[in-house]
Amino acid sequence: MTPLPFKILVLCTGNSCRSVMAEALINQLGHGRYQAWSAGSYPTGSVHPQSIETLKRHGIDPGQPRSKSWNEFTNQSFDLVITVCDQAAGESCPLFPGYPKKVHWSTPDPAKATGSDAEIAFAFDKTFVMLKNQIQDLVK
Repeated sequence: MTPLPFKILVLCTGNSCRSVMAEALINQLGHGRYQAWSAGSYPTGSVHPQSIETLKRHGIDPGQPRSKSWNEFTNQSFDLVITVCDQAAGESCPLFPGYPKKVHWSTPDPAKATGSDAEIAFAFDKTFVMLKNQIQDLVK
């Protein structure tokens, strides 16, 4: 019998960059043993295009992400809830059935990066590497 995947919800404020990248990384690096979703407390309504480009550039399938509210998941149970932005970590999250473990990974928001295209891409790459390192530790 195949064990059920470990279910993870990644939360951010806007659900446009960090949480979207973390979701894709967990789903690919977790090799079916981990299943992730992402959401935001105040979703922007769109995924930042540089998030998708960064994932693809690093060989990660972004899937079909969309920016969505954490309210879509209030009746679902998770094993782990990860917040990736300091603002979301300080907010009152909805209660999820099963009392999942909660962790916080303070991650800078690459959407706030300014400068040249190269400087913005560097900010997204830096965030990607931070998330990838955390996720690799989680799924090993």
